[in-house]
Amino acid sequence: MNGAPANLHIHDLRPPPADFRAAVIEGLGQRPRRLSPKFFYDAQGSALFDEITRLPEYYPTRTEIGILRRHAAEMAALVGRDTLLIELGSGSDVKVRLLLDALHPRAYLPIDISHEHLARSAGAIAADYPALAVHALCADYTRRFELPEAVSGFPRAAFFPGSSIGNFEPAQARRLLAAVGALLGRGGRMLIGVDLKKDPALLDAAYNDSRGVTARFNRNLLHRMRRELDAAVDPAGFHHHAFYNSVEGRIEMHLVAMRDQVIGVDGTRFPFAAGDGIHTENSYKFNVEEFGELARAAGFETLRVWQDEAELFSVHALAFDGA
Repeated sequence: MNGAPANLHIHDLRPPPADFRAAVIEGLGQRPRRLSPKFFYDAQGSALFDEITRLPEYYPTRTEIGILRRHAAEMAALVGRDTLLIELGSGSDVKVRLLLDALHPRAYLPIDISHEHLARSAGAIAADYPALAVHALCADYTRRFELPEAVSGFPRAAFFPGSSIGNFEPAQARRLLAAVGALLGRGGRMLIGVDLKKDPALLDAAYNDSRGVTARFNRNLLHRMRRELDAAVDPAGFHHHAFYNSVEGRIEMHLVAMRDQVIGVDGTRFPFAAGDGIHTENSYKFNVEEFGELARAAGFETLRVWQDEAELFSVHALAFDGA
């Protein structure tokens, strides 16, 4: 990376493009059809998500930042200083900067699947914190990976903001948390953002913003298929559909065909009738007790929970006990 700060080290473990191709073909061949939300985050998708976080309807980001601003010192006292801080999903760097200022870690290791987004955000942090070793890992954190040798012996703490844990089915979320716990080791600490159950009208508004940015973010998955896979698909032929499923306790996002059409990938044709959909994301919401049970099933003890005054969002401090 030309002109990169001397304290920035980028490690590229990106999945090969064939993984995206295979996942699209497999997902479109299922009933119901579905694609993983991790494929939202190419460079364009990451930029659109950053725009979403600034929308007036989208409360999670600003609420989580408010919690971190008020309680970063308390969080640092529980997590411990002089660690390797591992961030799962390199999102809004406002959040991690609040922790970096309070924690003073030995090193910072953000993990993100979008190389361009990761390089830009990690480069900015490395430039602003010249005494901090920044090891940016471009990888899919849902898969097994090895830490860079330079930081392999450091005590470890994890930061998992944005309630991204809600994008996983409960069993998948438990397995992911358990894998993070194994990476941290017994006694390892974790700070995780968790979106809370609330008035469904607030949830529906957050995922159906008046400017249509979330709709563009959802449809960008189809644009990405055209760009990277040369797929035969008309993104304008699908509309964004998001709603709160009160039975499952989750927001669901879908792309729904507006007319009869066919998506073609590598010679395979996937016919859609008007009204047929592709399930692109779930975002599970929790109450504090529900998430505590999930964390406990993955081997974590809850040390403390912070919430905003309106109880829209929470940040949980966890310790891995290896159970």
